Amino acid sequence: MLFRDVLGLEHIKNHLAATADNGRVAHAQLFVGPEGCGTLPMAIAYAQYLLCDNSNGENEGGNEACNLKCASLSHPDLHFAFPVSNSDKVKSHAVSNHFLEDWRKFVHEQPYGNLFDWYRAIGIEKKQGQIGVDEAHDIVKKLSLKSYEGGRKVMVIWMAEKMNIAASNKLLKLIEEPPHNTILILIAEDEEQIINTIRSRCQILHFPPLAEGVILNALKVKGVLEPEAISIAHEANGNYNKALDLLHKDSEDLVFERWFVQWVRSAFKAKGNKGAVHELILWSDEVSKTGREVQKKFIQYCLTVMRQAMLMNYKADSLVYLKLHVEGFDLKKFAPFVHENNILDIVKELETALFHVERNGNSKLIFTDLSIKLTRLLHSKAA
Repeated sequence: MLFRDVLGLEHIKNHLAATADNGRVAHAQLFVGPEGCGTLPMAIAYAQYLLCDNSNGENEGGNEACNLKCASLSHPDLHFAFPVSNSDKVKSHAVSNHFLEDWRKFVHEQPYGNLFDWYRAIGIEKKQGQIGVDEAHDIVKKLSLKSYEGGRKVMVIWMAEKMNIAASNKLLKLIEEPPHNTILILIAEDEEQIINTIRSRCQILHFPPLAEGVILNALKVKGVLEPEAISIAHEANGNYNKALDLLHKDSEDLVFERWFVQWVRSAFKAKGNKGAVHELILWSDEVSKTGREVQKKFIQYCLTVMRQAMLMNYKADSLVYLKLHVEGFDLKKFAPFVHENNILDIVKELETALFHVERNGNSKLIFTDLSIKLTRLLHSKAA
């Protein structure tokens, strides 16, 4: 992958190229950025720059054979680790090596894809993937071997926050003192979920969301007409993956919108109406039948809607980017019900539900409890 194929982030490209040109490459680096900002494409372009002795800020002019192997993600000294789970294809002890062909296809087709896109690509969307101790053992084994081509070895660990404690502890020594000419690039969306002992051993580089203009130009290159491109770029809020989903009308947010609107309408009917409580239970049942990752993403979507409604309620319109496409539902009419007297409690209840879903609680109970509590909160009065 070429640096020029990575959208925006010119200051980060220049920084990474300069550190490589000057021989000041940290042996363990942590790229932290929100979904769709380009941390994975940047890490792959950077790895190619390091492996192929490229210079002057672009992946050209170095070892051409090496560049071709990196472009197909088949360079023997470029390794990947990512969250996986047992599936129909791999019955037990699943590790990244079992899914390398799927990974190469995923990166070529969706370099800005998110974790749920990856789970869907390998058929484990109803499970919670992880980077486990078997994976950590494989990483140590790979990096203990000599470089195949006599130069550097690069290990890219995508979604490093999915490392469990056992895997994290096993990798501590490797991250602190890796073998000669070995570079580890960890990629995460939430660095707080990575244990402190690993974070403290990495040079951390923070990625901002993509600028609206960068996404707009990328959509126009794809042939999207300017009015539609402007609308999508604004709604994407710096997330190029979401922009592509909106363009192809393939965003999981469209399903989440329907769930959210159904929940809100039932919640407003529930005051003094026992029949509406039955609707809330049916709603909880529908959501609980989906996979854990879907449930987690839905709760995160609800958090986003509530925050956006709060901003709209207090006239901070320049910060509102969310659009709901469900017919007959107007975010402006919903916004007054999210105010200073209930927003903190709403966020607390949603985050508590997220915590319980992550820890494999009973989904139907979690969502039933959440819907009843949030129904009460939405009916509370503003000051």
